[in-house]
Amino acid sequence: MAVLVVLMAETDGISNPELKERYGLKLDGGSRTKLNGLKLVESRKQGRAFVHTLTDAGWARMAEMIETGIPVPSGSAGAMSRALLAGLRRFLSRTGQRPADFFHPGSDAVPDMAPDTAPGTVEEAAASAGPPPAEADVTERIRAAYTELAPRPGARVGLARLRPLLGGFTRDEVDRALKGMIHLPEVSIVPENNQKTLTPEDRAAAVVIGDQDKHLISIGAR
Repeated sequence: MAVLVVLMAETDGISNPELKERYGLKLDGGSRTKLNGLKLVESRKQGRAFVHTLTDAGWARMAEMIETGIPVPSGSAGAMSRALLAGLRRFLSRTGQRPADFFHPGSDAVPDMAPDTAPGTVEEAAASAGPPPAEADVTERIRAAYTELAPRPGARVGLARLRPLLGGFTRDEVDRALKGMIHLPEVSIVPENNQKTLTPEDRAAAVVIGDQDKHLISIGAR
């Protein structure tokens, strides 16, 4: 369970060496095979190490565990974990967000905050936070463009068709939004199975996620 919590926080994925160095954990052998088999974790080889990320099913499991209670150890460390998880649960319930919205990949920079405007508690600070306006805007524009192109919810649409409808946003802004959307349970961004059918436009429009070009997006009903 500790590994799943770490992968939830490390939304962009984490390698075995980083997992060991930062958290004193490992995910290899039987434990990796088990979580891969349960479709909770995706592991890909990058260089000589595996890099692990939560799957959509993994995010759904963590949302369920946050709601019902994640087992934590006793002692002071467990008390801190329970307090933080309780605050996170209240925040998600109050805002209607999901863990994937909260643990969103992005900048680690902390904005300056004037003393007279600083929230009084950690929970209030979290409540006042949210995705950057531009990123929220481009995500909603991606949804709107997809709805315009897709014959039905969940149908696959090529990014080569989607990108021209996203004028006003840079390539980097769109790519960041797409990478964030892969953690949403209703969103799937995948490569084209038959690579021979790809046009130069398809290849140019692909977004690189996990060292792999992804060419198609599907968004189901929320």
